[in-house]
Amino acid sequence: MIEDENLIFGTRAVIEAIEANKPIEKILLQKGLSNELFHQLRKAMQDTSVPLQFVPPEKLKRITTKNHQGVIAYLTEITYYNIEEVLEQTFEKGKIPFVLILDRITDVRNFGAIARTAECAGVDAIIIPTRGAAQINGDAIKTSAGALHKIKVCREDNLKNTIDYLKESGLQIISCHEKTDKLFYDINYKQPCAIIMGSEENGISGEYLKRSDLQVKIPMPGNTASLNVGVATGIILFEAVKQRL
Repeated sequence: MIEDENLIFGTRAVIEAIEANKPIEKILLQKGLSNELFHQLRKAMQDTSVPLQFVPPEKLKRITTKNHQGVIAYLTEITYYNIEEVLEQTFEKGKIPFVLILDRITDVRNFGAIARTAECAGVDAIIIPTRGAAQINGDAIKTSAGALHKIKVCREDNLKNTIDYLKESGLQIISCHEKTDKLFYDINYKQPCAIIMGSEENGISGEYLKRSDLQVKIPMPGNTASLNVGVATGIILFEAVKQRL
């Protein structure tokens, strides 16, 4: 078994990593744990936004054969940013904000390809949910051709609150999905905007659609039902680039 070099295992080791403010992608906990160290770990995690997943012991054994004590953590390979700070810096530079929100894009390679496209398009930040997003690992970074080390990624606990904040900050919220009549090239992307793209399986969450100022679609005269989300994202982003240039 070849173990991930970004793996930390054992309750005490994970607690120390949290207390040292090491960037953690996610923590896996064995179901049913309830010892003193476990309670110390939960306490250490109180002020963090690290995704926590309860899993059966078999899953942990598949990850490492060493004494993990029911706790495994993955260190992240990138730095996460705060969207409030990113937006403030963007306005200070006199730039028109251009943000991409990804709702439950879980495929690692899709995510990496989208990040590459977004960085090429000059997107200021990619916003992802704390839970239900692709793990940003070596495969994601490789697929992004290194773009994930250049573009700012913001991981948010509550996308509804984040969308509300962006609207209050003057950004137009644009959702791209198939069940609407307005075409993506018939709107104005020259103003501050955030574009939401949803998962290929479930699309964009209803709560986010309700908060959108505009809903647009890509016309598809062919017989295939939908585009890959990475391709669709590229089409929308570069319409915005065309207009802004």
